Amino acid sequence: MDALTFLRGDHESVLGILESLERGGGWGGRQQGAYADLVTSLIIAESQHEAIEEQYFWPEVRRSVPGGDKLADLAIEQEDSAKKLLDQLEHQSAGTDLYDALLAQIIPAARAHIAFEQNEVWPQLAASVPPEVLEELGDKMAKAKKLAPTRPHPQTPSTPGALKTTGMFAAVVDRIRDAATGRARHKPPTPPAP
Repeated sequence: MDALTFLRGDHESVLGILESLERGGGWGGRQQGAYADLVTSLIIAESQHEAIEEQYFWPEVRRSVPGGDKLADLAIEQEDSAKKLLDQLEHQSAGTDLYDALLAQIIPAARAHIAFEQNEVWPQLAASVPPEVLEELGDKMAKAKKLAPTRPHPQTPSTPGALKTTGMFAAVVDRIRDAATGRARHKPPTPPAP
């Protein structure tokens, strides 16, 4: 699957979670647990997605797109900000004012970031690289997603080298913690292949 198709599937999954969170508005009583589970799914999806983009996608944009450094720098700045917010959110209790305030920041930021990628970056990348490069990139990202961290790690540098070393260690620790706590059951479903 080519890189843009792969990323579109991830984006659609995240957008679906965001829509459910917006419609839910925090939910109440017994439903609050389901709302918190949905937030956990968002954290997992975003953490994996950003890690693989920073390892593979943004380096390709830098290499192949005229002005790609500027595009990648802006995107990584957005992603680093999101990781900090997601990390804070993960350590809050559902239903608190801070929890809701963090979500109120995360949801529009995630939508803006997705729009930036799809409307600004993807057309330029598609025009700059041949289809076989996009296909190879998509395959690499699909494989990397299976091993990507499931939690935000804002302290890990957003460079491909750091993510392929420190990030891999963090991903192993994440998966062990997820299995021990039952958090792994909130992993969002893999988007269907086109």
